[in-house]
Amino acid sequence: MCAAMIVAAAFLFFEARTFAQAPPGAIRLAVDATSAPQKILHATETIPVHAGPLTLYYPAWIPGEHAPDGPIGEVAGLEFTADGKRIAWRRDLADMFTFHLEIPEGVKSLDVALDFLLTAPASGFSAGASATAQLDVMSWNQVLLYPKGWPVRELTFEPSLRIPEGWKFGTALPIQGENGNEIEFKPVTLNTLVDSPVLAGRYFSAIQLTPGQTPSHEIDVAADSPEALEMPVEMQAAYQRLVAETGALFGSRHYRDYHFLLTLSDDVAHFGLEHHESSDDRVDEHTLTDPALREANADLLPHEFVHSWNGKFRRPADLATTDYNTPMKDDLLWVYEGLTQYLAEVLTARSGLWTPDEFREHLADVAAGLDHRPGREWESLQATADAAPILYFTEPQWANWRRSTDFYDEGTLIWLDVDTTIRKLSGDKKSLDDFCRNFYGGPGEEPALKTYTFEDLVVALNEVVPNDWEKFLRDRLDYVGPHAPLGGIENGGYTLEYNNAENDMVLDAEAADGHVDLTNSIGLVLEEDGTIRDVIHGMLAYGAGIGPGMKIQAVNGRGWSSDAMRQAIVNSAISSQPLRLLVANGDFVETYSLDYHGGMRYPHLERASGTADYIGEIIRPLSASTAMRAANTAR
Repeated sequence: MCAAMIVAAAFLFFEARTFAQAPPGAIRLAVDATSAPQKILHATETIPVHAGPLTLYYPAWIPGEHAPDGPIGEVAGLEFTADGKRIAWRRDLADMFTFHLEIPEGVKSLDVALDFLLTAPASGFSAGASATAQLDVMSWNQVLLYPKGWPVRELTFEPSLRIPEGWKFGTALPIQGENGNEIEFKPVTLNTLVDSPVLAGRYFSAIQLTPGQTPSHEIDVAADSPEALEMPVEMQAAYQRLVAETGALFGSRHYRDYHFLLTLSDDVAHFGLEHHESSDDRVDEHTLTDPALREANADLLPHEFVHSWNGKFRRPADLATTDYNTPMKDDLLWVYEGLTQYLAEVLTARSGLWTPDEFREHLADVAAGLDHRPGREWESLQATADAAPILYFTEPQWANWRRSTDFYDEGTLIWLDVDTTIRKLSGDKKSLDDFCRNFYGGPGEEPALKTYTFEDLVVALNEVVPNDWEKFLRDRLDYVGPHAPLGGIENGGYTLEYNNAENDMVLDAEAADGHVDLTNSIGLVLEEDGTIRDVIHGMLAYGAGIGPGMKIQAVNGRGWSSDAMRQAIVNSAISSQPLRLLVANGDFVETYSLDYHGGMRYPHLERASGTADYIGEIIRPLSASTAMRAANTAR
């Protein structure tokens, strides 16, 4: 047997042995975040070990991110020592997240030192920018290695964190004690640790949503400026109603307490990431004080909150891997993310973060955007979920033709269809609310995991109202052809219409994101400077030869401005002349002529006469009626 075969056999023996043994003792992890404003974290670990081969993992598949995007490229200064002596290591050539070591005889513990570099751009998920001069979002998966061979639910960590002097923090992690700017947390399993980020900052506030109640709910806010922390009173009241509405919808809570970790900064990656007892929510610095930003981001916290039930408590079986280095399968993301998106938008309306009109206008915008998604003529919605690890990181150019993570918004349309169908089939006696209470209910109070499959989902829907739910869902998931699934809107008592009346939700989204959306007219999405973000495949601008990345320099002979572009579209309705666009393509400039005379086309939901307003019923608050029913039952 050659030397390589002997080493391979040794590793196989070790892996088989570790699965049969009890997990190692507690792993101590100390993180020094005092240099976070300098864009660097320092971490040390002490891992109990035995002599022989040792394989360590750096987390690759971060729960909720649905792709192997662990930020391994930002790890530096990695060093292993035992009894003061360096231990040689080598990265696995087939898996960059895996490290191999040989532990000498007599060594009982391994010391690990590493730095994590906080210099990523403000894009992506938790691997993106997470620290500024005034704040830091600390994700534990960034700063640790863990031994291969045991489920992460069986590995115990003893974490501690040092933050800059004068900063405050928020987290769902249970605290053992504090000493100045150093926090010692209670021992937790690795899955709980990775599921519990810490938000810290100089400008910080904690807003109690359920004072004196159990479990407690609070919004922990860190911002780049003190004035950005000012949450309007009505917004705080709406978040209090959100807590009440989730209780009425699901019937139980599967957490000890809950922390919304809200980061307000223009210099971090903007996204939301779910955790069982908290959420990592990152938005623009002035989101609380700017009405357009506030409205555009209103459904973010509800979305991540819903994930505590749908995604954390109930999770597709193929996403519930035993560790963070086994590939996850994303085929049920139309439930994990799509149903969450639908419920979050409904709860945003029920809690008052959106008015009923704003909900309908948003739904119209979503439906119109998906109806202008020609990529559906070659790729099904199911295929977008299957390809999620790729699609999360594609550029916005040609997203309408390539398709993107459409299982979010199209999930809203499908689950609206499910909801309205349940209401019709049951004669208004049942709804998706009943499914939610049955599927996501249970004893509660503590974090738990209960997996499901597609077949489990079909069974649960049939328990609410009998139907051929497998065919119903598969017809929509596997469909390849034109037009979005608008059955839920039509069953809900509305039709999707276009006219020149402004849709405020479209305008607020444009203002918040800095773009001009002409999808419904000439088929363009533009940046404020005239750069073309996307061209709708098959529409007028595409047919003229315009492509993404080009830049409009003039409109009908006038220099570019977003206002001039909008006005030209408005004027097209009363002009016999085509639109003339002077467009730069790199160093080359060309004039394109678009024979368009339709004016601005904004999407709206219009009531269909003679139909039940199920959409109005769906967004009606539940908490007051639930409380009334409970009181009547008690009497």
